[in-house]
Amino acid sequence: MNRTSAARVTGAVLLATGVVTALSVPAFGAPAAPVGGTGSDTESYSAELLQAVQRDLGLNADQARVRLASDLKSSEIAEQAKATLGDAFGGAWIDQTSGRLTVAVTRSGLSVTGADTKVVKNSLTQLNGTKSVLDLMSAPQSIAAWRVDEKSNSVVIEVNKNTRDAAAEKFIATAKSLNPAVAVEEVTENAKPLYDLRGGDAIYMGSGGRCSLGFSVSGGFVTAGHCGTTGTSVSGYNRVAAGTFAGSTFPGNDYSWVRTNSNWTPRPWVNRYNGTNVTIQGSTVAAIGAQICRSGSTTGWHCGTVQAYNQTVNYPQGTVRGLTRTNVCAEPGDSGGSWVAGSGFGQAQGVTSGGSGNCTSGGTTYFQPVNPILSRYGLTLTRG
Repeated sequence: MNRTSAARVTGAVLLATGVVTALSVPAFGAPAAPVGGTGSDTESYSAELLQAVQRDLGLNADQARVRLASDLKSSEIAEQAKATLGDAFGGAWIDQTSGRLTVAVTRSGLSVTGADTKVVKNSLTQLNGTKSVLDLMSAPQSIAAWRVDEKSNSVVIEVNKNTRDAAAEKFIATAKSLNPAVAVEEVTENAKPLYDLRGGDAIYMGSGGRCSLGFSVSGGFVTAGHCGTTGTSVSGYNRVAAGTFAGSTFPGNDYSWVRTNSNWTPRPWVNRYNGTNVTIQGSTVAAIGAQICRSGSTTGWHCGTVQAYNQTVNYPQGTVRGLTRTNVCAEPGDSGGSWVAGSGFGQAQGVTSGGSGNCTSGGTTYFQPVNPILSRYGLTLTRG
């Protein structure tokens, strides 16, 4: 059986008789994995936060700490001013050059300790009221977004300059009749939803069948080769188009990688199916006898031990070499999912290939090591 037909096998009879098979499942065989996914929580002033501020604002470490402390204090002052001034509060913002806080007020003579003040026409309550009315209106696709802009003391409507039409002009005119403070800003494209690539989540092939995502890499993710042939389209856990298989090998090896579109962001996460994620730090190979866990879209998170490396498995579809043997269970649909080991399970090991048994009675499962996949396609593992 070739790679495409392997992705359509239910696996129920073969697994029940103990015959090794690739662990994919038809698209109708199981629901999608849970929506969403968040990274590990970080404390204020963590190394990651300081590095991000330095990178994005062009600051050194000391400047980043000062800026973070200043921003925190300014945010506290802004909240206090909002509560104290009531309808006289027009908004607040931090100047990106000086770091100074400005508080907008609707009456002259008002001052705020620790901030500059600016007299404006509209209170924040008035601006939010105008926006609330717009929220109840039906907007054409040529209207990309709208927001309250406290710094300009206006409600800004974003219109796509490439699709601006009569319907957009009507929406804008109606908005301006509500409040002259409505302003228009042209943009070149509309926003679109963005989704996270996370190991263990479901993926759906355009040719039919469900597998699991292995690990995020720069530009996409890796998974099992038997899940899809090169050029096959792929959708994510939410059935939103994700990309296409850019390379795939099966049998011989059992690996592939998918080049994703701009809807998706590679994340260094693996789904533990308990509301938390593992963060991938590297791909150091675990020793025989080491504890190892895997994530898959059918059976979730299961653990066991590494039993052997470089095993050759004679699947009905052909022979695959270089696999790792474990005593961890798996079932159809878990194919391609993540295997992790090491401290905090932060070391990527491989992607599920196939096995025998199930997660009720137990079984043997093989995975394709991840480092040969990265080497074969010249990929860089996404790390936290």
